[in-house]
Amino acid sequence: MAHHLLRTGYSELVDRLNRFPQGAPPSRLLDKILGMLFSEEEARLVARLPIRPFTAAKAAKAWGMRRATAKALLDRLAARAILVDIDQDGTTQYVLPPPMAGFFEFSLMRVRPDVDQKVLSELFYQYLNVEDEFIRDLFTRGETQLGRVFVHEPAVPERQAVHVLDYERASEIIRTASHMGISTCYCRHEKDLLGKPCKVTDERKNCLLFGNTAQFAIDYKFGHEITKDQAKEILLNAKDEGLVHKTFHRAQDIAKEEFAICN
Repeated sequence: MAHHLLRTGYSELVDRLNRFPQGAPPSRLLDKILGMLFSEEEARLVARLPIRPFTAAKAAKAWGMRRATAKALLDRLAARAILVDIDQDGTTQYVLPPPMAGFFEFSLMRVRPDVDQKVLSELFYQYLNVEDEFIRDLFTRGETQLGRVFVHEPAVPERQAVHVLDYERASEIIRTASHMGISTCYCRHEKDLLGKPCKVTDERKNCLLFGNTAQFAIDYKFGHEITKDQAKEILLNAKDEGLVHKTFHRAQDIAKEEFAICN
């Protein structure tokens, strides 16, 4: 593709994103999306970051700058939900999430004045639904898919319920979560901005987040903390409206590390 022959910070970032098991097919639309979310210098720097969680010291070494300067930049990126920061035994680690479920969604899980979210929504729609290679790669290819639909527990006869694994139960994810948060549904916010609001529900805040992802959303105020009883009520209300619970997990272990339930 001719527009990728001239190397830019954005083309380096695209290469970096495609080191994930779930990548992002290069296209002019992707270039425009990244151009709205990153400056070119930010894209170039993020492209140099490790795949696995890293410290500010490691980023500083990769970037050839002082640790304090690197940390300030990392914190600015985390505040915009480009990076996720995690507390590990008192040490802050950072990680670049994949595009989806990751910084694509985070960009629309709150109202923000620094980005034209209507234009961004239109780009997302074109990239995900018209140029559909990304979505086909995301949900239909590879050995482990990004997400799965939960068993509807009340519909399972008691004699068969014992055969439903704990990680197939939405209630088990809620019971065992260390942190729980609720945030604006990326999908419905996008549709509102496109003038095509969801016809199934008027609820917008029913994206459930768990563990480190929940804590991250709470810390940066694009989500707020909820109790386990509140999470169960949200699931019941979603079911009553005809919505399906779909979980997102980290591909290396589908039975652990659930980080969100999309209704």
